[in-house]
Amino acid sequence: MSEHSANPSTTAATGRPRAFKAVIPAAGLATRFLPATKAVPKELLPVVDRPVLQYIVEEATQAGIGDVLLITGRGKTSMVDHFDRRPDLEARLTEKPELLAAVQRPSELAEIYTCRQPEQLGLGHAVGYAELHVGDQPFAVLLGDEFVKPSEPLLPAMLELQARTGGIVLAFFEVDPADTKRYGIASVEPAESELTDVGEVVRVTGMVEKPKPEDAPSNLAVLGRYVLPATIFDAIRRTEPGSGGEIQLTDAMELLRNEGTPVHAIVYRGTRYDTGMPLGYLQTVVQIAVERDDLGAEFRKWLTEFVNSDASGGPST
Repeated sequence: MSEHSANPSTTAATGRPRAFKAVIPAAGLATRFLPATKAVPKELLPVVDRPVLQYIVEEATQAGIGDVLLITGRGKTSMVDHFDRRPDLEARLTEKPELLAAVQRPSELAEIYTCRQPEQLGLGHAVGYAELHVGDQPFAVLLGDEFVKPSEPLLPAMLELQARTGGIVLAFFEVDPADTKRYGIASVEPAESELTDVGEVVRVTGMVEKPKPEDAPSNLAVLGRYVLPATIFDAIRRTEPGSGGEIQLTDAMELLRNEGTPVHAIVYRGTRYDTGMPLGYLQTVVQIAVERDDLGAEFRKWLTEFVNSDASGGPST
């Protein structure tokens, strides 16, 4: 049983339901991490002692979402296994209550469902497979290679904003202007005054994929969190293949925006962990390790000695 009710709540100001289901597209091949990801899904790579995917599901449940659909691909059934019970293992841990609780926790987070994407034909294509599960309700999409610091949540404000507007809600973070060529970049204008109590809200007027710095309309990059109305599914069906010959979620959202669906975003100023590339993954492991009560002090001491050491292999252990 999940930690949260599967019943949607509503926002008093509008009577619209808040999204209570999340979709995590996780069917990619993760070629940047080969050969490690030949047999182990990238989403299960450990950040200290929890896989990336568990941090993402915990982010969803922290926001009150108790229903999570994993869009999986070939060779990724172990992602589902992680959120299942292991009575044989649990029986061996009865005298280690803290470890037992850690092993049981994944199965208690949310109701986990799965759907297979036979071919990886773009993010829009993946999200389209969620239609039967989601129905006609708004829902959140959480990409499987980034998450935010639990003490600096993002998703609750996004869910609230979507319930108020009924439209598309995105999340942005600021990047160095020289790095705009690595991200989808948004053009924005001030949001309606009645929405500013939710957070740092902007109205989105357009998005450009990986523009050169001189062509970028802003330095606001798209973070891998979306809250979408169910009308996105019809838009995906009407979206032609775009960049890379794939059906892009950005193109489907732009189609809805041009047809009058409001698109807003929250500019996130908290801590974002990006595990989509080896460097970002390593940075995430180090950041979280140094903040751990059980590891942080000793690991930080070793890390400082290692960085300051002139020896090529670092200090001896």
